[in-house]
Amino acid sequence: MKIKSYIVSFLFLAGGAVTLLWPGKPILAETASSPAYEVEFPLGLDEETFKIPADNPMTRDKVELGRLLFFDKRLSANGTIACATCHIPALAFTDGQPVSTGIHRQQGGRSAPTAINRGFSTAQFWDGRAPTLEDQSIGPFVNPVEHGFPDHDELVKKLSGIAGYKAWFKKVFGTDVITRELVGKAIATFQRTLISGNSPFDRFDWDGDMKAISDAAQRGRKLFFGKARCNLCHFGTNFSDEKFHNIGIGWDKEAVDLGRFHVSGETKDMGAFKTPTLREISRTAPYMHDGRFATLRDVVEHYNKGGIKNPFLDNQIIPLKLTEEEKRDLVEMLRTLNGEGWQHVKVPTDFPQ
Repeated sequence: MKIKSYIVSFLFLAGGAVTLLWPGKPILAETASSPAYEVEFPLGLDEETFKIPADNPMTRDKVELGRLLFFDKRLSANGTIACATCHIPALAFTDGQPVSTGIHRQQGGRSAPTAINRGFSTAQFWDGRAPTLEDQSIGPFVNPVEHGFPDHDELVKKLSGIAGYKAWFKKVFGTDVITRELVGKAIATFQRTLISGNSPFDRFDWDGDMKAISDAAQRGRKLFFGKARCNLCHFGTNFSDEKFHNIGIGWDKEAVDLGRFHVSGETKDMGAFKTPTLREISRTAPYMHDGRFATLRDVVEHYNKGGIKNPFLDNQIIPLKLTEEEKRDLVEMLRTLNGEGWQHVKVPTDFPQ
């Protein structure tokens, strides 16, 4: 695997604090006893767009604490749901279902997006209601359909009753007083380690390896950046413009999920949803916010028809007039975006007691 590594320098200051000299971005770690976590970026990723808040530097212990919290089912009201219930490693951190199932087997209204490459993203969730990954990490805990806590105080109370977790928070954050903010920081830090790059597409595009992708995928690449117009929204290191678009999903039903409008209140956001990453796309079916499409071919057909007409349809969504061969080639190109870097995650077998 070809890796681009960030060079992280250490400056030990009075009192034991550590300053991580990120290029142009000094970040303070909480304690000297928690070594920095050095992010490794596989080929094809732009580390300059990777977002680490100044108040939440990545450390090895914090990553480990976040991993434990992510997989622990005790972080739900009845002990049956973990973050990993809807973000399963074997399914590229999705759940393979049209919509997710939470506490008491209740079903939500939206598909679980992949947790991979969230560190390259700004606003989180399909509607962008969480401005940071830290906010996203604690949101589901108080959703009655997901983890089911009535409020974050109940989550904190439950964690505070586990001596092993109090010790972990003391080690990582210098305090055994657990708060919702610290829970969010730990889980977000773990999620930032879930990275995908060095795909066949990257090796073709960055290294010029003409054998990395097939002739069909090479034709699909030309379509992606040309006739198929995919790159109008799917561009950059993570193949997403980080914006919200109405592409006509759901407008064939009586009840329409208005998406971003519920957050912004702006008419232009009626039925708009965030552009998802295309990294690992062939591993993260089904597709769209309501999981309506089982295959990539279904997705291509939707765009080829120009979406589902509605008053707020994005003006970039138009009929594409792709031939059958062009549709197949485009799907082949999308399959080349499966990469590596996230498969190292191990599911914990022992949790704090």
